[in-house]
Amino acid sequence: MFVAVLIFIIILGLLVFVHELGHFVVARRNGVKASEFGFGFPPRIVGFQFLRERPILGKKKKLFSKWRIIWGGKDGDDENEVGDLKEAHEKQLRGGTIYSLNWFPLGGFVRIKGEDGGNKDDQDSFANKSAWKRTKILVAGVVMNFVFAWFLLSIAFMIGAPEQISSDAESSNPKAKIQIAGIMADAPAGKMGIKVGDEIVKKQKDPSGKNVNLRNVKEVQDYINTNRGKEIDLEILRGKEKLTLKGTPRMDAPEGQGALGISLSETTLVKYSLPEAIWKGLLAVWDMTMMIFAGLFGLLKSLIMGQGGSADVSGPVGIAILTREVANLGLVYIIQFAAILSINLGIINILPIPALDGGRILFILIEKIKGSPVSQKVEQTFHTLFFALLMLLMLAVTYKDIARLF
Repeated sequence: MFVAVLIFIIILGLLVFVHELGHFVVARRNGVKASEFGFGFPPRIVGFQFLRERPILGKKKKLFSKWRIIWGGKDGDDENEVGDLKEAHEKQLRGGTIYSLNWFPLGGFVRIKGEDGGNKDDQDSFANKSAWKRTKILVAGVVMNFVFAWFLLSIAFMIGAPEQISSDAESSNPKAKIQIAGIMADAPAGKMGIKVGDEIVKKQKDPSGKNVNLRNVKEVQDYINTNRGKEIDLEILRGKEKLTLKGTPRMDAPEGQGALGISLSETTLVKYSLPEAIWKGLLAVWDMTMMIFAGLFGLLKSLIMGQGGSADVSGPVGIAILTREVANLGLVYIIQFAAILSINLGIINILPIPALDGGRILFILIEKIKGSPVSQKVEQTFHTLFFALLMLLMLAVTYKDIARLF
């Protein structure tokens, strides 16, 4: 479990860091000052700042510049820093962005000047920029999440990603895996402990002790149907672990569910060249994005119709548990999982909900429609209120994730 938690922290840290990097780069390119760009969340371990001499109009000279180290959260509290700041004052140096390493490695942050609506008169303030530039800065984080997912999926296709192949009842691919693609609710498979992604071992023993070779999906289905009403030992591979799960295929199953209540697929690892991998990665990002939007639409529809739907939502604890299961399947599955999370993060952030990037863009759109900015107090109230609601939702989902463990 420790390894899974570590992988989860690394993935989450990378995704949030990449998101904030998008905001930072586009803000700087549009003339907005960023006082600090940090990996992880404060308190700060150490920071690095670039000091540069202010140019004097009409005078040509070689400008002085240097790096200084900032230890901890306080600035100028040791001899080296005192010396740096004294030199900076004497030479009229201006301090650039502080690049910091922080104690909690769960992502990153960027402090952009004027992002709270202040410093409107300063040329290097976010609040001073046009609606278009502010929108670009806000959208940049989301775009980076999609680009990062594209990058990850391209790597996966290069090193060899699992792909579903057609199942031929008359032949078989010896390198193909027969995997669990889905599990129906309240089916025998769930009670047996079968999980999505499990690989069915091709050599099994039937209830009489006779060896049975299962070459493809059709033969696995025939084997299960032949033993309806009898307890079977089903050998599966979960990552590198081999398990024997006991269960009884039901005699009468709901239509379309099968005796064990599982859906099967044959998969094999396929490697692509760099150009092919890049193209496949882009297509995969599009497909995943459409699937996630469809899932969100279905969730909203069920909530509006009073059918619930919170069971389909996972918080940090649920994602950590999923990370453990994915980690058992291998590196390429971890990469694909990280890509899906990155797309999810991008989509959630672009939703027009106050406290999220999409909500801030919504207020810029309102500003353009009405011809004047929304009251800063009103906007901040909405952001604070919805942030509190999002935190409550996160606590509720986390509670449900923990309850599932028991």
